Formats: sequence, structure tokens, C-alpha cells
Amino acid sequence: MIIHQNTLISEDVFEKQFVCNLDKCKGACCVEGDLGAPLEQEELAIFEEIYDKVEPYLSEEGKKAIAEQGLFIKDWEDDWSTTTIDNKECAYAIYDDKGYLKCAVEQAYLDGKIDYKKPISCHLYPIRVQKLKEYDALNYDRWDICSDACDFGEKLGVTVFSFLKEPLIRKYGKEWYESLEQAFENEK
Repeated sequence: MIIHQNTLISEDVFEKQFVCNLDKCKGACCVEGDLGAPLEQEELAIFEEIYDKVEPYLSEEGKKAIAEQGLFIKDWEDDWSTTTIDNKECAYAIYDDKGYLKCAVEQAYLDGKIDYKKPISCHLYPIRVQKLKEYDALNYDRWDICSDACDFGEKLGVTVFSFLKEPLIRKYGKEWYESLEQAFENEK
């Protein structure tokens, strides 16, 4: 683990390679697993604020799940996550014309309807953040549905750290990212 300011970062973040490959996985991370996307406490108010602008993008099943369960749900560990359809697919997931799952929130953002891109947990994937007493622990999450992303990252020579530059800056700031990047370069 590398300590950097308020974070503990797994060395895998710098060593492993990863680039999402939607042509292979078709957005499986939006439907696989046992919960929706983890949400931070401050994101709950954002979802309440943006929902009216995101709703037109949602599938009928997504709208129904949200009407029945709410904009987000609390799991058995007392954490918040996005609502799911039948405990599988994220209620905010939509299919594009190729049959790929994408995020309705992100589509509303790309269309200029809202200024919030998507849950930070989705944007940071395959990094999962665990809140510790004094630090955020940033761990590389290995998931078999992302094996093509690992192969693609290896082919392109792109590390998890480089692939996730934008969301890492979104979460921790440009100065944090650049100083960590510089420290990493100095270690080589």
C-alpha cells in the first residue's frame, strides 16, 4: 500500500492494466452483482435533485423499480446504493442501440441536462474506495466480467491509475493526482 495524503492506495492500481472494453462486456457491471452502485452520502441529495431530468432516459422497468423502492436503497450493511430491478440490473441502466448497458444519469449529463456525471463509484471502477478512520483505501477490484478490460489495458499499456485519471481527479482533485503521479514517476 502507498500512503498519499488522505489515501492508502493498493500497488495494483499502478501495476495492473485496465481499459473498459464495452464491445466485449456490453456493460455487464450494470447488471451483475447483488447490489446497485454504491452511493456516497452527499450523492443522495444529488439524486433527489436530478431525478426529474434523468427520468425520461430510464426504461419502464427502471421507473417502476424506483417508484416502488425509491431513488436509492440502503443495503444490509447500512450503506446506500442505486435501486435495482429484481435485485440485479441497476434501475438507472439503459440499453443503447447496440444492446450495451449504459447509465441514464451519464446520458443526461452528456446531453447537457445535468452537471453530475454519474455515481463516483461507477466512475472510479475498477477501484473501490473503502472509508477508514483516517484514510480512504483505494483497492483494485478484480472481477471476472472485466477480464477483457484487463486484456485490452495490457494490449494498450494503460494502467488502472492512468485509465482512471478523470474520476480520480473528480474525487481527490487535480493537485492530488499530479503529486501522486509525480511520486510514482520518481519511484520508477
